[in-house]
Amino acid sequence: MFRQLATTLAAAALTASFAVHAGPMEDKGLAIAKEANARDTGWKDTAAELTMLLKNKQGESSSRELRAKSLEVLSDGDKSLMIFNTPADVKGTALLSFAHKTADDEQWLYLPALKRVKRIASDNKSGPFMGSEFAYEDITPQEVEKYTYKFVKDDKLDGVDVFVFERYPVDKNSGYTRQIVSMDKQHYRIHKIDYYDRKSALLKTLTFKGYKQYGKFWRAADMAMVNHQTGKSTQLVWKDYKFGSGLTEREFDQNALARAR
Repeated sequence: MFRQLATTLAAAALTASFAVHAGPMEDKGLAIAKEANARDTGWKDTAAELTMLLKNKQGESSSRELRAKSLEVLSDGDKSLMIFNTPADVKGTALLSFAHKTADDEQWLYLPALKRVKRIASDNKSGPFMGSEFAYEDITPQEVEKYTYKFVKDDKLDGVDVFVFERYPVDKNSGYTRQIVSMDKQHYRIHKIDYYDRKSALLKTLTFKGYKQYGKFWRAADMAMVNHQTGKSTQLVWKDYKFGSGLTEREFDQNALARAR
């Protein structure tokens, strides 16, 4: 899912207005990604509550309640922490993610039943996060440098003018060969991502709905991931977003995992 001052944004938007209309398709795709990143810089930290709704192929569903917080790191990738509140069998389970712009992302999972922290190996990042349709790599902040880009076309999605571009993971351990992103032209918000697996077959689609504006920052209230190959889906419903609460680095270290109850 982050980046400030009105004058900076105005200058960036003016630059991007020329950049996205010039040069090869790769340059245009990268320019769009950079502009989206520039518009979402300066939020410092966030905290929110969310509900995870899991549904299997037969339509049977279950739910989990979580809380999440993130810390903006301008010199590198952002940090995030997700903590399960319910049900009882996963209460206290927590995932800590450190994104990096050029190095491998780092992730640790705290399992309260075992009272230990498990590091997620780089070659396991494509695995499912807590039985959901979100992979571990989907949970980490999506830094611009993690991909190469190619502009595809201008289009409309649900009546909204969008850019459509492809992005290709740089990390050889990614579970995806490419992702097709639809991003609205007015606010540079992602509305849909199609994920293609290592055999270049369509694997999943993630849709973003119910965007709300907090100051100058936009956040989707509803994120739905559908797995086309299994028929399963996972929906994340977000609420109670708070920005700039003064979260510190100490709240995003490995010791914080065991403290997160």
